[in-house]
Amino acid sequence: MTLTPPKLLVFDVFGTVVDWHGSIASEMARLYPQVDGGAFALTWRQGYQPAMARVRSGELGWTRIDELHRLILDNILPSFGLGELPEAERHTLNRVWHRLNAWPDVHAGLLRLKHRHTISTLSNGNIGLLTDMAKHADLPWDCVLSAEVFRAYKPDPRVYLGAAETFDLPPSEVMLVAAHQDDLAAARACGLQTAYIERPLEFGASQPKDVSPHPDNSLHARDFLDLADQLDAARAP
Repeated sequence: MTLTPPKLLVFDVFGTVVDWHGSIASEMARLYPQVDGGAFALTWRQGYQPAMARVRSGELGWTRIDELHRLILDNILPSFGLGELPEAERHTLNRVWHRLNAWPDVHAGLLRLKHRHTISTLSNGNIGLLTDMAKHADLPWDCVLSAEVFRAYKPDPRVYLGAAETFDLPPSEVMLVAAHQDDLAAARACGLQTAYIERPLEFGASQPKDVSPHPDNSLHARDFLDLADQLDAARAP
């Protein structure tokens, strides 16, 4: 495939940039060692898509991810023996999503990618969450862009096309970078280039992901450093 180097790279965040499973499991081990932190993280994340579906269907009005995370959290706490958790602790725990840790390659990889491209989030996470996360994990974004701006959750085309419009670019000059094939497929349908990033441990060591290449993606990379290598090579004469 002949690649036209994109001007803008937009990044899925949860799982692609940050290790949500490992971060939440570690926090649970510190705060509530009696709870299986890995199982708690997986159960919390399992509520993510159904919660957004309630917004997409109109059952819920526009609701930020922070509030959706809290709805899920309140629902799962009793099944982990934490049904009596006081409000202050619930609030603190819900904000664990603001302080997720990046994968080891991310900081150096983003700095390299930033040198030749504009780099921005394109996440369902709300702006405040993504900004706090960037401060916590030292993520050198040029822009923090959220589905919140478009009041629609991925895979709604308004999010992908809205990112291109925000930067006054045709979709073909934008590349979505993500560890999720469904997200990438939706971006391709809107005319974006796509790069798949392997994150085999997104769901923890007990549930390794299939990270096989998909032929429709523009690029397939082990991590952000590999992506930078491939994009640099595409620019070479």
